[in-house]
Amino acid sequence: MACLLIVEDDVDLGEGIGFAFSADGYVADLAVCIRDGRRMLAGGGYDCVILDCNLPDGSGFDFCREIRAESDVPVLMLTARDTELDEVMALELGVDDFMTKPFSVAVLKARVKRLVMRRDGGQAVQSNGIRVDLRECRVFRDGGEVLLSKVEYKLLLFFLENRNQVLSKEQILEYVWDSSGRFVDENTVSVNIRRLRAKIEENPDSPGCIKTVHGLGYIWKES
Repeated sequence: MACLLIVEDDVDLGEGIGFAFSADGYVADLAVCIRDGRRMLAGGGYDCVILDCNLPDGSGFDFCREIRAESDVPVLMLTARDTELDEVMALELGVDDFMTKPFSVAVLKARVKRLVMRRDGGQAVQSNGIRVDLRECRVFRDGGEVLLSKVEYKLLLFFLENRNQVLSKEQILEYVWDSSGRFVDENTVSVNIRRLRAKIEENPDSPGCIKTVHGLGYIWKES
C-alpha cells in the first residue's frame, strides 16, 4: 500500500486529491503548509510527495530543495502559473514530474503511479507481447527492440498504466504533452497513435492493442 504526502494549502483541492487516491487504495496525508509537511516527512514512510509550489509559509521550490537534500522520495510539483520558467526551475531542483492547475485527476493518478512504481523497483511493464524497460526507456515487441520517439514512448506508457480503461483525447493531451489542448491540436493525438500502432501492432489497420472507442477516445485492450 503506497503512502502519499500532499502539501497543498487549498484544503478543498488537497482533500479532493486525497480522496481520489484513497479510493484506489493509497494512504494519503494532507499538509497545508511547509511546517506541517516538514514534520510529517520527518516521520518517513512516504512513497511520493505531491507539492504545491506556492504555500503560505514559503516557496514549494525551497521546500523541494530541502527534501532533495535529505531524501530521494519522488516529488510531483503542482503550480497554478502556466509558465515555462516554473517548470524549468522545478526540474533543475530535481522534481520528478510537474503539472499545471487545473489538471485531470486521472492524469495525476497515472503520473503518481509511475513514480511510485519506479521507486518500488519496478523495472518493466508488459502487456500483449509488449515490454517496456522503465530503467533504460526501451521497448520490445516479441523480444525485438522497437524504436519509439519520446512522444510515442510516453503515449505507450500511459496506455499500459491504464489498461482496459477508456482514455479521452483530453486526458492523453494532458499526460503526454502536459497541455489542455490550447497549444496542441487534438489531431496530434490521432497522428501519434497511428504512428505508435504502426510500430507495435501486428496489424495496424486492425489493431488488437490500441482500439478506438468512437466518441470517447482510445483503450488498451489486454488480451
